[in-house]
Amino acid sequence: MAGPDRPAARGVLAAACISALVVNANTSAVTILLPSISKDVDAPVAQLQWAVTGYSLVGAAVIVTSGALGDVFGRRKVFLGGLALFIASCVLIALSTGAAGVVGGRMIQGAAGATILACGMSLLSVASSGAGQMKAITLWGAASAGGGALGPLVGGVLVDTTGWQGLFWIDAAIALACVPLTLRTVAESSDPDKPRSIDYAGTVLVALTLGPVILALSEGNDWGWASAATLGCLAVAVVSGFAFVRVEQRVKAPLVDLRLLRNRVLVGSTLAILIVAGTINGLMYVLSLYFQNPDGLGMSAFEAGLATLPAAAAMIAITPAITPLAGKLGGARAVVLGFGLAAIGFAVLAFVDASWAYVAFLAPLVALSIGLGIANGPASSGSTSSVSAEQVGQASGISNMARYVGAAVAVAAVAMINNAVAVNHKEAGDSASEALAAGLAGSALLMAILSASGVLLVGLMRRQKIARGRAVDRAAAAAITVHTIPTQPA
Repeated sequence: MAGPDRPAARGVLAAACISALVVNANTSAVTILLPSISKDVDAPVAQLQWAVTGYSLVGAAVIVTSGALGDVFGRRKVFLGGLALFIASCVLIALSTGAAGVVGGRMIQGAAGATILACGMSLLSVASSGAGQMKAITLWGAASAGGGALGPLVGGVLVDTTGWQGLFWIDAAIALACVPLTLRTVAESSDPDKPRSIDYAGTVLVALTLGPVILALSEGNDWGWASAATLGCLAVAVVSGFAFVRVEQRVKAPLVDLRLLRNRVLVGSTLAILIVAGTINGLMYVLSLYFQNPDGLGMSAFEAGLATLPAAAAMIAITPAITPLAGKLGGARAVVLGFGLAAIGFAVLAFVDASWAYVAFLAPLVALSIGLGIANGPASSGSTSSVSAEQVGQASGISNMARYVGAAVAVAAVAMINNAVAVNHKEAGDSASEALAAGLAGSALLMAILSASGVLLVGLMRRQKIARGRAVDRAAAAAITVHTIPTQPA
């Protein structure tokens, strides 16, 4: 990111930032919409869970490939393709009258969102340099984080005013406005030194590895954990995983350079990112449902969106302090501190019962959000600062893929625990409110265990180098919840 000071033109800056804001707002808003969508299309929320996990599953498979396609065939061209796909998916979802249209549209949207984020960042990187690039990336990160934080609130407002479809019509309109803006103001660019080989097989195998795992987690309670269907799903996932490794060892331009996995800091950072993304998305999923359920807190969609703001605000507020704190403590200790705080917050939520009012949720939500923010910062920077300059792009791709993988698998696991515990308590004679609270408590316990396991990553990340207060690190910190921005140690 070094070089002469060359600011990004307003057109490319606007196109990249607006699209990033819309994509992240859309992603975070969907869980707030699920109860309303469920009533409207007459489908259980458990089925519509695939609108969340399917999005992340496809995103995991596409995030690296879309960036490679942009490098080879033209970043503007692929970015516009992502916008077109996003618009089409919004229209499909808004017009859907059944679960299939909503889930299918969201899976398409996963590919579109990953493409927009990957190519939008690339467009900014080639259109600027030096301090101008830092400003552009900081604005992009702020737009991404702001969209993620405001999404649930905006979604709640629209559910109560226009209906849940309003979110997708508005997002489609904004994305459509970005198309002529991009065509008029963004120059085409590509990387002539990039191998023209695209790892399509690896992309498909990522989906074939993750998909059966998520399906088994989603249906295992009904199928039986030792049933042929569940074991068959896990067998397909294992075979696909092995096939993925073999493919990555042989292709010219692999999706994942397996040699990088010998880097202990990169592996530790990637696992930390996976845990953070998984717990954040899992928490928002179960909280959105609990807050709006009449047997829970009985909030409206708007009230539930508003209720998530303290957690999002806490994570954003801690961002300026992350790099100085990690510089003082060291990356590994900062990750331990963050996951320890998150584990405590989740552990408190594991004691939730039907008598809790909303105010009882505030302190643990703020604590765990701050903790996850602290853990995520040095993990994101460590994933790229621990490798050579030639490997930064690959390392960034691995960490961004980990975000999607963590979100997909953790939401499925959290939803499975939530449903299973609630059903067991109902069958034991508990009231609907008590069973619902028990389900949330069980989910929180799982996330507390995941966060506590993150503390063990200290052994892998002990050698991480932390830069102190550079502009690039402050820029990267702005986007840590949604994207890894490549950084190198000073």
